[in-house]
Amino acid sequence: MKIAVWDTYVEREDGITMHFDILVPKELTDEGRIFSYGQQYLGTKTFKTGTLTSNECRFCHIQSVQTEVEDEIRTKGYYIVEMENCS
Repeated sequence: MKIAVWDTYVEREDGITMHFDILVPKELTDEGRIFSYGQQYLGTKTFKTGTLTSNECRFCHIQSVQTEVEDEIRTKGYYIVEMENCS
């Protein structure tokens, strides 16, 4: 499966910037839907964060993914890769 990687940086309430990627099927181009996936993810955090808009989240590139990531994207619609300051 080819997926689109959306590079995302969101400021936490403590001023630290979170960095994570939102992975979606490459055919999905609806930014509002992609941002809603990011908001769903941010809603699972125990700390507050800033808003997620096109200023914080941008298309980066297309790539292939491993089977377990592909399975979650098929089930949930997206997959999050935590990069920095996500805990």
